[in-house]
Amino acid sequence: MKTVIVLSRDQMGEGDADLGARILKTFLQKTGVLQELEALLFYNAGVKLVGPDSPVRAELMLLEENGVDLVPCGTCLQHYEVTPAVGKVGSMDEILGEIERAEKVLTL
Repeated sequence: MKTVIVLSRDQMGEGDADLGARILKTFLQKTGVLQELEALLFYNAGVKLVGPDSPVRAELMLLEENGVDLVPCGTCLQHYEVTPAVGKVGSMDEILGEIERAEKVLTL
């Protein structure tokens, strides 16, 4: 089942930002067990995760090496002035296309 994960924030969940960053890192480390994970889509503050100073850059690089597409929104990258260190800059059309093709979409 083709799975896509949408990241619209630079942390996981609501509440304490430090805790949210830590649990997101753990989550990304463990996503390798998802056999059908096809893509991670990033928009709004989530695009900060693909930048060179990202605390989860190593985890994202490993996912990308294992064939997971990383697609940050180009407009969002410009807004936050982030130059991606991983992934391929996408448009909202590409993000919507990934969501449409997915059989399962998880939003964090």
